[in-house]
Amino acid sequence: MPRPTLDDLIALARAAGGEIMAVRAAGFDTETKLDGSPVTIADQRAEKIIEDGLHALAPEIPMIGEEAVADLRIPQCGDLFFCVDPLDGTRGFAQGGDEFTVNIALVGQGAPTMGVVFAPASGELYAGEPGRAVKAKYDPMTGAEIVALAPIHAAHETPQQWRIVASEISGRNPETDAFIAALNGVSAHASSSIKFCRLAEGAADLYPRFGDVSEWDAAAGHAVLTAAGGGVMRLDGSPLRYGDRDGGFLIHGFMAFASAAAASAARDVLKR
Repeated sequence: MPRPTLDDLIALARAAGGEIMAVRAAGFDTETKLDGSPVTIADQRAEKIIEDGLHALAPEIPMIGEEAVADLRIPQCGDLFFCVDPLDGTRGFAQGGDEFTVNIALVGQGAPTMGVVFAPASGELYAGEPGRAVKAKYDPMTGAEIVALAPIHAAHETPQQWRIVASEISGRNPETDAFIAALNGVSAHASSSIKFCRLAEGAADLYPRFGDVSEWDAAAGHAVLTAAGGGVMRLDGSPLRYGDRDGGFLIHGFMAFASAAAASAARDVLKR
């Protein structure tokens, strides 16, 4: 049976994003999951759209979704599975912020091979698969295309000063600040999985993450960045692999990089 195409995943991400914006316009309540994290009906409806769409496209490929896992619906991953965060940045979304994304990835043999990151409030969409990394922009109100899909590439030249992307709110800690200082880097703010995309489009060189993050928070952005010529490694320099069911699908920190030079500079700091 044929696998879904990148364009299929783009369509699903946009449909989920449209539902999220509709929920926001109508108003919603925020609940708390067993792990203490927030959830809204927008998360649930967006994941339902994605889950139903993926099942129709490829019923033989299981899906690991944030809300499904929270409901203890956890299929065996195997060597091929979808990894989905229907609304990355729920806390900010619930507070009325715009920095949230829809993340859909296809993981094969532990590595994200195809991914889409869509920011419904800004209309920015990033997508990638082997040999193809693209960006587009849509009108957040109407969904009309503003900028057509166009190729993007990670920056491979060594800059005079390393450009390091990090959130000013979530995930920022003293280790992040120490890393930026050690590289004499300049820090730029980005939220949710858009941080991977800033590297993928050539706007930043490194994205450090110190501390735990779920696989569905990283897989789609990882796929886009890899397609654009960058990569992601664990903090010990080893490859970042996905599908750790026994570990609760947690990643214990990572380093995203735009180029081999950026990865080398990061390794030097991490070894100190």
